[in-house]
Amino acid sequence: MRLLHTMIRVGDLQRSIDFYTKVLGMRLLRTSENPEYKYSLAFVGYTDESEGAVIELTYNWGTDSYEMGTAFGHLALGVDDVAATCDSIRNAGGKVSREAGPVKGGTTIIAFVEDPDSYKIELIENKHAGQGLGH
Repeated sequence: MRLLHTMIRVGDLQRSIDFYTKVLGMRLLRTSENPEYKYSLAFVGYTDESEGAVIELTYNWGTDSYEMGTAFGHLALGVDDVAATCDSIRNAGGKVSREAGPVKGGTTIIAFVEDPDSYKIELIENKHAGQGLGH
């Protein structure tokens, strides 16, 4: 088995596609429309779906926002330089909600940004990405 994708519901599909492709540098891999059930999908990622997990952006026609709830936490991305990535995201119009710095109780450098629907995205330095945050 392998992880294929994570689905998140979005209030404006094009706005979300623009954020994930133009701000975070992912590629738009494919889209589809389902007029019968009134939803649209866009799959974005850094690699093709055959090579790694991607994000499925789901737009339910006529729904422009969702309650975040308390169960979902965040998506995580490995980056070479967390502070520089925050600057790049901020300069592209993205929102940085936690500046680059060590995780509480550890030394791994992290930051948090938010997508247009307020989903949190954690940035983790690549050199620590596979070690857990306590290091």
